[in-house]
Amino acid sequence: MRPHLARKWRPSLALVLGGGLAGTLLLSFLGLVALRYLGPEIGFRNAAALLGIGILLATGVLGWLLVRLLLQPIQALEHYAAKVVDHHRDQALPEAPDHVGTRELRKLAENTIGMATALHNRELSVRTFTDHASHEIKTPVSAIRAATELLQDGPGLTEADQQLVDQVLGATRQIETQLAALRAVTKARETRHLGQCRIAELLPWATAQFPFLNVTCIAPDHALPLSEEGVKLLLTQLLSNASEHGAKQVTLTVKPGEGLIDLLVQDDGTGISKGNEPSIFDPFFTTKRAQGGTGMGLTILRSMLLAHGGEISYLPSPKGACFQVRFFD
Repeated sequence: MRPHLARKWRPSLALVLGGGLAGTLLLSFLGLVALRYLGPEIGFRNAAALLGIGILLATGVLGWLLVRLLLQPIQALEHYAAKVVDHHRDQALPEAPDHVGTRELRKLAENTIGMATALHNRELSVRTFTDHASHEIKTPVSAIRAATELLQDGPGLTEADQQLVDQVLGATRQIETQLAALRAVTKARETRHLGQCRIAELLPWATAQFPFLNVTCIAPDHALPLSEEGVKLLLTQLLSNASEHGAKQVTLTVKPGEGLIDLLVQDDGTGISKGNEPSIFDPFFTTKRAQGGTGMGLTILRSMLLAHGGEISYLPSPKGACFQVRFFD
């Protein structure tokens, strides 16, 4: 529902701007007329000083009106938007600004506050549903797991019965893994990794975590707008994917641009087949289901980046896989 701010009379933006321009022209015209008639009476120097004081006072009044009707409302709306971005998920939205200036700014403020409220409520409903569904599904799954473990430990199971019990246990583990992945996606959308980090600072960490990969970096001095913990989560997922696909060499390239900065992660592994490329960011898509893969790694990574004003995409590569992580200023 769109919020309604206090219904006070407010001038239109056209009236404020037009009035300011008209006042400026009027002051100039009146100054010339007054100087023409006051100069001979009190002296041109005294007349110019008097007119200067008058014009200064009138200009100050016009400036105050512009600050009051335009600058202050825009700043208040900017501060409100910044508080919405940084507010904790369990906290209520910050108080809306009460000074909105012109009619156009009032409508803009109402739409902005309404959008923030709708997004907050939508995120809250998604998290509530995820928590509720995870809890409700986890209870019967735990009961099934306990029952199958008792059957597995009991005597008299035939080979066919044992295979069936093993399949049920495998299915319960898979469900529990997927529930954990769903909770991880929700957490990735809410956790904030604010700060900056340079890739060069993490090369020793990457070498220690992935000793079978030769990780190098090009242009490592440019900082990414993400904290060290966030960059580690990013690299852990992409380097793990590269290792699982047989890569031995991974090159990290940082490319700053106008209003953005890119991080390219290129490996020399087997890459991703053409048929799978459109689906790699889809939830639960995996080619390693038998090995326990959930298909949520890149989905979690994309959610985390979206929460920090970034995005991730897959770029065609003649050899191996290449991921582009882009941050916008």
